[in-house]
Amino acid sequence: MRNIQIISDKNLRSLKIKKSLSSIIKKTKVNKSNVTIVIGGDGFMLQTLKKNKESKKLFYGVNSGNYGFLMNKFSSKNFLKNLAKSKIVSISPLEMSVRNKKNLTKKYLAINEVSILRQSRQAASLSINHGSKQIIKELVSDGVLVSTPAGSTAYNLSVHGPILSLNSKKLSISPISPFRPRRWKGKIVSDRSKILIRNLNPKKRPISAVADNIEVRNANKIFIKTNQKIKFNLLYDQNRSLQKKIKLEQLRKETF
Repeated sequence: MRNIQIISDKNLRSLKIKKSLSSIIKKTKVNKSNVTIVIGGDGFMLQTLKKNKESKKLFYGVNSGNYGFLMNKFSSKNFLKNLAKSKIVSISPLEMSVRNKKNLTKKYLAINEVSILRQSRQAASLSINHGSKQIIKELVSDGVLVSTPAGSTAYNLSVHGPILSLNSKKLSISPISPFRPRRWKGKIVSDRSKILIRNLNPKKRPISAVADNIEVRNANKIFIKTNQKIKFNLLYDQNRSLQKKIKLEQLRKETF
């Protein structure tokens, strides 16, 4: 019980859930150790994981936001049972290394995706390489996404990128509103890939590089790879695993 930590977002619903869970944990012996309970939405979970990238702890998310793809549904009645039977899913983040117009390099982690976005009214002009191979010589678009399997149902899906199975060992490269070539649908590559994205016209067409929600402006070169040395260990309820959520998204039909 001493090894259970509760971290909560500061909104009213999160604080209310935290109070309830603190009371439950104090009254009952918990058979899981080295667990951090994270109460909030997906954004708060991403923020918490990155702050604890050196940690070997298990993270059990409790959703107090909207969809909560990385989280579990809150149930005060079944919380202890769900926690006890939860299963571990390990995911590795992307590492984004950005060289800006001043030739300075900044590095950040992305659990969902790295987004390359136009910074002005002008469309971005990009080249994309995968190792020594050129994927596309020039992409004129609003930008491009490099997504992990965990993030493939987020922004990536919204720009019509493919949903990747959690154990696929793949990354998705998806264009955002491509203008030239208009019909380029992107590419799926190995998660061992080293991806290089260049801004072909930085003076006229500036771009930003965003690791989940951390932005670097005026990017000239962006290097992206999976950091296999970092493993985030997430706990999911048996009937709501991350793999199952991904499969449900693949089968989901839109209603208007």
